[in-house]
Amino acid sequence: MTNCPPKLRGDLSKWLFEINTGVYVGNVSARVREELWSRICESVSQGQATMVYPAPGEQRMEFRVHNTTWEVVDYDGIKLMRRPLMRRIEEETPENSIETHPDSKA
Repeated sequence: MTNCPPKLRGDLSKWLFEINTGVYVGNVSARVREELWSRICESVSQGQATMVYPAPGEQRMEFRVHNTTWEVVDYDGIKLMRRPLMRRIEEETPENSIETHPDSKA
């Protein structure tokens, strides 16, 4: 996470270890993970968040992003991150938020 409020950092430290500034790791259930992601999206304000967690499949991981200009792209079943061209970023308004879920198509 980047640019997040201290309250959110404290909230996450109840469930996860902060191994570097804004980098949290842990082993939690899917239910706890979903609740934490909801809290993050509600509380991160102008900050950015990325969540990576284990999942079945070729990559053996899944990820979500919130408040970022990077896009999740499905390439033949493999999810990749694409940085959009600068002109496209400038066309978007600052209020735009990108949040992906495992079953969403980018």
